[in-house]
Amino acid sequence: MESSHSEDRQQRGTSVQGLNFSPRQEAQPVFSTTGSPGSDVDATRSFSTLSQGMAPAVEVVACKVDELNDGDTREVQIGDSTALLVKDKGSYYAVGNKCTHYGAPLAKGAYSKGVVRCPWHGACFNVKTGDIEDFPGLDSLPVFQVEVRGNEVVVKADPEALKSTKRVKAMSRADPSNKKTFVIVGGGVAAEACAETLRQEGFTGQVLVLTKESDLPYDRPKLSKAMTTTADAIALRNKDFYSSCDIEFRTGTEVTGVDTAQKKVTLAGGDTVEYEALLVATGGRPRTMPIPGQELENVCVLRTPDDANRIAENSKGKKVVIIGSSFIGLEVAVYMHKKAESVVVVSTSKVPLQLVFGPQIGAWVTKLHEDKGVKFYFERGIKEFVGENGKLKQAVLSDGTVLDADICVLGIGVVPATDFLKESGIQMTQRGFVTVDKHMKTSAGGVFAAGDIVEFPLFINDDQQSNVQHWQMAHQHGRIAALNMLGKSTAIRSVPYFWTVMYGKSIRYTGYGPGYDDIVVHGDLSAPQFAAFYTKGDKVVAVASLAFDPIVSQAASLMEQGQTILKSDIMEDPKSWVGRLKQC
Repeated sequence: MESSHSEDRQQRGTSVQGLNFSPRQEAQPVFSTTGSPGSDVDATRSFSTLSQGMAPAVEVVACKVDELNDGDTREVQIGDSTALLVKDKGSYYAVGNKCTHYGAPLAKGAYSKGVVRCPWHGACFNVKTGDIEDFPGLDSLPVFQVEVRGNEVVVKADPEALKSTKRVKAMSRADPSNKKTFVIVGGGVAAEACAETLRQEGFTGQVLVLTKESDLPYDRPKLSKAMTTTADAIALRNKDFYSSCDIEFRTGTEVTGVDTAQKKVTLAGGDTVEYEALLVATGGRPRTMPIPGQELENVCVLRTPDDANRIAENSKGKKVVIIGSSFIGLEVAVYMHKKAESVVVVSTSKVPLQLVFGPQIGAWVTKLHEDKGVKFYFERGIKEFVGENGKLKQAVLSDGTVLDADICVLGIGVVPATDFLKESGIQMTQRGFVTVDKHMKTSAGGVFAAGDIVEFPLFINDDQQSNVQHWQMAHQHGRIAALNMLGKSTAIRSVPYFWTVMYGKSIRYTGYGPGYDDIVVHGDLSAPQFAAFYTKGDKVVAVASLAFDPIVSQAASLMEQGQTILKSDIMEDPKSWVGRLKQC
């Protein structure tokens, strides 16, 4: 459901001109040879050459001392880059201004209590260390030095630090004398975040990732938006990165069982692997339906880059039917609307995304698609697929409507890929979700779980067990699991955040909305520019917006601080509560 960044347009803020330098390049990882955590090392890397006489520091006067109040932020131009200057409790801090996920300007985001949150997708960075603290994205920010000289605030930077908008935290490597093996089952972003965090925190044993996927972890949300991409093109890290920090991936490897008593996993073929600690992060598999004709050629699901490419190739100039008005289904419709002969979406609901966004925004989504030529059949399901010579020809709906169809995409959600755990004794729900505590621990000693497969205590839902299938949350699950695998007791405390893009219109959402009883909408849906507040009783439980940045990120930051937005706060003025961020 998460989007690419092409629809997001940066708007320049207040800037201070500096000198010109060479274009940015991607950051390179820093490795610790001692096995100790690298946060102190890499946080100061930005100024390391200042005392070594290598290259003169670049500096710029950012502002006068009295220009910023506590909690204020400012974009500062320094060379070819920009820095984010923050004043907090009388002190000044400067970090890179571009979010390391998709490059959003952090000066346009939300700031509270030493943390800046991306306005587009909600990633969070500590302004003192530059470290990423919530996601999406993997990299941290460069850190710049700040000095107060008389009445002027000066930002200083090493020229090398200006060449990249990203900083990879220092990694430890494997030490042959450390015989511990931490096994990670799954190849998604939760697994990736766990593996990196283990190395960032100084673990020197074996990090072994076992995944059925044929590829290294990739940016899965892009599959429904750039369907002709490759796994390599959207990889989160490349093979050399993992090799350089001794993270071992065994792709194409299926785990068929877990013996929690003997602390070993069984692989397809019968081999076993012993573990000291285990993370299960296998994600979901596309939901299918027991209906006639599902086995026909060109009845498809979207899960991998191969799936995406197959669907894209077979849809050119064809009649496309999409079952389900989920985020995946709608984003596929967006991709197909200029490439296919026709695009039809079949949905059991009255409007798209009704349960998440409600009827008003759902009706707007309907019109948005219909204006592009997409046709909807609402309050109907699929009864049968009809084929000829093994190929799909028609889709028969539950009311008898017959649709010509050359290809059909099933976009009706996912189910947890946890069948292999049924004999493990690990506690699961009747629907197959793994039950974990705040530390991502399962009922079995030494076994953790993360991502779409878990139900965990969500703090903004009164610590009730909740399943949150968001890209952002999977990152955080992986990080928290790694810390606890290492014995560093850390509870999950993250506010759900997701986004979707349709025809260049980006909707952002934060909070936990199931069970809301009212929606208060500010703005103009026809513009479109709006902020929607989902309430339960007198409490705002979720916020969605389009072209209303950074209100969703501001709401997420306030919720993360344990603050409540009341319904009465937003009835007249959607922003009346924003000033509380500086008071946290």
